[in-house]
This record gives sequence, C-alpha cells and structure tokens, in this order.
Amino acid sequence: MSRPEHEVADIIRIFDQRFIEKHQPNSYQLRVLRALLSCRTPALGGHIHRCDKCGFESISYNSCRNRHCPKCQNTRQAFWVEDRMLSAYPVRHYHIVFTLPEVLNEICMLDSKWFYNHMFSSVWEVIYSFGYNHFAVESGAICILHTWGQNLSLHPHIHCIVPAVGHTFNGRFKNIVKSGRYLFPVVQLSLKFRGVFMAGIKSRLSEQKVIPEYLPQIKQAWNKPWVVYSEPSLGNAEHVVGYLGQYTHRVAITNHRLVSIDNEHVKFTLKDYRDNGQQKTTTLTGVEFLRRFCMHILPPGFVKIRYFGIYSSRFRSTLLKDRIIVRLSPKETVAERINRLLGFDISRCPCCKLGKLVPMGIIPRSRSPTITVHFVA
Repeated sequence: MSRPEHEVADIIRIFDQRFIEKHQPNSYQLRVLRALLSCRTPALGGHIHRCDKCGFESISYNSCRNRHCPKCQNTRQAFWVEDRMLSAYPVRHYHIVFTLPEVLNEICMLDSKWFYNHMFSSVWEVIYSFGYNHFAVESGAICILHTWGQNLSLHPHIHCIVPAVGHTFNGRFKNIVKSGRYLFPVVQLSLKFRGVFMAGIKSRLSEQKVIPEYLPQIKQAWNKPWVVYSEPSLGNAEHVVGYLGQYTHRVAITNHRLVSIDNEHVKFTLKDYRDNGQQKTTTLTGVEFLRRFCMHILPPGFVKIRYFGIYSSRFRSTLLKDRIIVRLSPKETVAERINRLLGFDISRCPCCKLGKLVPMGIIPRSRSPTITVHFVA
C-alpha cells in the first residue's frame, strides 16, 4: 500500500494548540498525541544504514509504538495473528458483536475504564451462561474492544470469536454440534446482555449516589431494542484467526482515510452502514476531529484484547498437550519474520534492489533540529 498523502500527525501539528485551549485534554491524552506527532521523526532518534552493494545511505527513524498510532500497527497485527494460530482450536468459530445504545455514552464518559471493564465482564457472563445452559460446558471467547464509529463518534462495542467447543465439568472437551446457522439464539443473547449490563450500571450509579441524574438515560436504554450481531460459522482455525486479525490492532482512523487537511477542516472517508456500506466522505473541524480522536484513547494500562474460558491462560497447558505446535525458529530475527509474514524485506536496498542495508550509525533522540550521530565502530 502506498504512503498516504496525509497523516493524523499532520492534524495534531496544525490544530493541537487550538484543541488544548478549547477542550483541555488530560495529561495522558497529551502524551499520546505527542507520541503520534513524533513517530518516525528525528525526535525519537533512528538508525543510519548503508547498502553493501551501491553505497546508498538510508535513514530510518524510530516508531513510537503507541497502540493508538495509525503507523505502528501492521507488524503487531501480523505477529499477533501468527501467535494466535498456536492456540486456536481446530473447530468452527462464530463471530458475535455486542453493542450498546448511544444513549449510554454520557454514562460511559463518567468513568470509561470502569465502563469498558463492565462491558467485558457482562459479555463473558452472557457467553458463559449460554454455554452452560445450552450445552452444559464452559465455553470460551477472544474479545476485542472497539470504541468508535466510522465518523469517530463514541460507539463502544466488543467483537467476540467463540469456538464451537466447550469444557465439560468432568474435565473433557466437548464439540458443540449445531444444526442451525448460529451458536446461540440472538434475541435471547440481546435480552440477557441488556439485563446483565444495566444491572451493573444501576448498581454503580447508586454507589456514587448519582443515579437520579441519569434516570432518563437508564429508562431510554431499557426501552430501546438491544442488538447483538451474530454471524454464521466462520470455518476452521486459519480462517478464524485471519478474520479476527482484521479487528485486533485497529485504531480509530487510519491515515489512508484522510482526504484533505486545511487550516480549519479535515475531510475523511467513511462507510455508511445505513446505506449498504457505501463509501462517503465527511468533514469536521480540526479541533472537533482531535476531540473525537481523544475519546478513543484508552486509559493507561487498559487491556483491550481479553481471553476467557477455554481461551484463557489456565487452559494453555491443555492446548499444548492436545495439539501439535509449529514453533518459530529461535534464530529468526524480527526482520526475517516481517519478510516472511508481510513480504517486505526491510534490509533490502531500496535503490539498487540487490544489496543489503548494513547498520552504520545511531541517531539519538533530539528535540532540536540539530542531530548528533554516534557511529558504530
């Protein structure tokens, strides 16, 4: 994929001061914005390489490695997908998405960390209870939190991949045989999820003694139809992990969706799912763009990919015994793994296409335009 013309870093560079003055983001959000702004720039330092064939010199700046950065996720995603192949069950899997009504967004913003943790616990409670009630097994799930919609609005939802196998109470694995298209009844899933989630919300607001202020939102949420989206079986483990890999390391918006940036506005593309997924464009002011982007900066230390039941760590020893594991060669470097998984040789000379780039020097981190190079002996 070609390098995009515009980047989120450009938006931060143009609008950060106006955004800070108007919305006063917290210190952690500012740290994230600074990390994205400095990603692959002299501020983070880098390395100098020289081709052993043609003598071409290349400078590569370090990545910020922040999980909210649009430029730092492809390699992580490829590595994650391959690692998950080691623990995927060779059975059918189902994709289930738990979403919340928009009316609860205001409650979410009160304490997003608690709110998202409660989402995870509610989702697993529902999946666990359905596995027990319908098949007398402990099921499992890999769950991934997303917080955004296509227009960067707040839209918390959790993607779940659930295997058609469970662990019985006498210690055996049991395949779940389904004649229908779906693993669990979708309508019952929705009703159960609403009951479990809203019970926790009311309890939390009661503890904080603010429930009278949010009674209208609670009543509206109860009266709205909750939708749990479910797909038919996805197939074998390879298909499942590849499919799930599309969701794991996504960020609120990628650089390739940015169409144009000027001194006041940002224009970007989106899919309108109310219009059969048609590709459209929308425009926001730069300050509003950053406000929405910062809504999706997760709290520090928050884990957005979680493993439950038979996919949790307590079952890993069983998986290692029951399955043939294809392990990576311990001699494989990161560059070799990137080349194997992504088909991109980062050590190949971009000029002559024949030589290898050999490390020649290190560029230290620098806040000033002046860069001091420490050469390798």
